[in-house]
Amino acid sequence: MATSPNPSARSKAVAKAETVAVAPPCAMVIFGAGGDLTKRLVAPALYNLVTARRLPDGFRLVGVDHGNRTVDEWRKNLTDMMNEFVAKRDGEFQADRLDQAAWKWLTDRMTYVQGDFTDPRTYSGLKEHLAGLDKTAGTAGNHLFYLAVADRFFSVVVAALGTAGMVSEEGGHWRRVVIEKPFGHDLPSARALNAAILKSLQEHQIYRMDHFLGKETVQNIMALRFANGLFEPLWNRQHIDHVQISATETVGVERRGKFYEVTGALRDMVPNHLFQLLALTAMEPPISFDAEAVRDKKAEVIQAIRPVKQPMRDAVRGQYDAGTVLGKPVNPYRREPDVAPDSNVETYVAWKLQIDNWRWAGVPFYLRTGKYLRRRWTEVAIRFHQAPYTLFRGTHVERMNPNWMILRIQPDEGIALQFAAKRPGPTMTLGNVSMDFAYKSYFATAPSTGYETLIYDCMIGDATLFQRADNIEAGWRAVQPILDFWAGNPGKGLATYAAGGDGPAAADELLTRAGRAWRPLE
Repeated sequence: MATSPNPSARSKAVAKAETVAVAPPCAMVIFGAGGDLTKRLVAPALYNLVTARRLPDGFRLVGVDHGNRTVDEWRKNLTDMMNEFVAKRDGEFQADRLDQAAWKWLTDRMTYVQGDFTDPRTYSGLKEHLAGLDKTAGTAGNHLFYLAVADRFFSVVVAALGTAGMVSEEGGHWRRVVIEKPFGHDLPSARALNAAILKSLQEHQIYRMDHFLGKETVQNIMALRFANGLFEPLWNRQHIDHVQISATETVGVERRGKFYEVTGALRDMVPNHLFQLLALTAMEPPISFDAEAVRDKKAEVIQAIRPVKQPMRDAVRGQYDAGTVLGKPVNPYRREPDVAPDSNVETYVAWKLQIDNWRWAGVPFYLRTGKYLRRRWTEVAIRFHQAPYTLFRGTHVERMNPNWMILRIQPDEGIALQFAAKRPGPTMTLGNVSMDFAYKSYFATAPSTGYETLIYDCMIGDATLFQRADNIEAGWRAVQPILDFWAGNPGKGLATYAAGGDGPAAADELLTRAGRAWRPLE
């Protein structure tokens, strides 16, 4: 039984509807303890797990970083950041106030180890530190290593953990490693990284993190499809005309110019976030919700993506120019800090792809993502086939209205179903109506960064929401022809778009060629 402080009234409402077991005792080690990811997402997520009473007494948080600071300085740094989040309320962490008892419960369990990630002495010191916690703090010998570091350190840290004998599972103790994205930059690098970490770890010990999968509405896609006899019979090529998956942002590259210059929108968003939404939307029903059963079906969908033969026709890359976003003028991408003045890196990508299997043959999937667009919005929109018009000849109906199911991922989480209904009056005239389900209206939801579920799943050993090596490599294999074409044709087909708009006109042409159109970003 957890002895975390009493949860807030809102958390109690959640707990009443859902009983969740407390995680097993463990020491969680964060490499990159002083970094942005730890401050913005990991520490707030752990705080939310405390208020939800999901962490055990035998939990300890160990920070590892090159910064020469004390544990008190680390605690203060995180505390200042949490207070700033509460004051500004503009980050992933949202709360009216900081529960001081809950935060103290967490900070009292923090320790800190200073060291260079490339120095073997860091790992020998960490090993000794963890051994002490295992004896005195009740962590039961279970260790969760979280790599909140630059991707160039992923294989370095894993290899060093292996050399130090810190990831071998003996005596019933578990050892798990969380690896953030980007997991590779292309297919060869993803394969090389998988091969490198599998020298020290077994696949069941590896948790490849994609925080999109921690969002309730993403997980709800499976519940919507497989728990409702109403929808699954319609979920195929006989009834669906096409699918649009959008993840648009109102922010630019900000201070991440160096990162973005070697990454771009395609690498940054498509093989991970958008493909995860694609997989959940298009996967076949698994035989159970066992982790491997679900991951098998997700991998099959990504493996079934038709290889790109005409990148210029089926994929669009754009780069934002000057414009106005949310009422403020912004610079073009090429004038951002640490960006080359002649950069051909894309900040927007749209792609028409096909899935070559029985369920989806002939159904196009349209993906788009970009920065400095009109609206921050992530959704999966399913467009059903039009009803025949024949019946309505001779009426005031000029055309049939489309039917949509919209799965809103963020920021306004929910599901909408759009269909046609007769307008009041003596004539047959149709109007579009919507049935709308909003999460916040039906369920009491605790504050979440999207990381809470994923960290908790790492602790209990549930890998359902994490990517396997074959899934990662299948994603990179699908995008590799586009990456190769763009690398061999610098600047060819790169379209600019005004910041604060809907993206480049070339993206519209992907759909207008078939008489379709993007859902507006309004």
